Amino acid sequence: MGPYVDQLHSIIKNKSLRRGTFTLASGAISNFFFDLKPTMLDAHGATLIAHRVLQIAHTFPDVEAIGGMATGAIPIVAVSVARSYRSERPLRGFFVRNAVKDHGTQQLIDGLDVNGLHVVLVEDVTTTGRSLLNAAIAVRNSGGVVSHAITVVDRLEGGAEHLSRHDITLLALLSRQDFE
Repeated sequence: MGPYVDQLHSIIKNKSLRRGTFTLASGAISNFFFDLKPTMLDAHGATLIAHRVLQIAHTFPDVEAIGGMATGAIPIVAVSVARSYRSERPLRGFFVRNAVKDHGTQQLIDGLDVNGLHVVLVEDVTTTGRSLLNAAIAVRNSGGVVSHAITVVDRLEGGAEHLSRHDITLLALLSRQDFE
């Protein structure tokens, strides 16, 4: 896996993998659950995630920004943008709200105007790909270009295939198989 991913795997296994009976956002029942907040909000875990996300994002020469759905993507976006500051190609960040607020700027996408930008989406855990697709639709409706998404953990439950049907390639730092 490589030293960064090995370390990340260990942190997720110890802080974010839960065993039991859980209802997922998709409605499915599972005997394991990835709650990545403890990993994403851990100094070492956040650094490892951002390092790998940036390595991948920087392989796409046209990517200018990174973003995803609130709230799961916000820690990944914030740390990745901050770490990209010293890179040859700093990225800008944004997040997509679940719904437009009835006050303030009343925007669905916060942090950046994505019109005309090539963006990569990020997510903590991918199951069906529905959240990433919702973010992609919002970005595309705002004039942005999305062709890739990065997830920390892919549960391997159809998300990559679902996104592929919408011309989005899903790349995972780790998958469910890495924890079996």
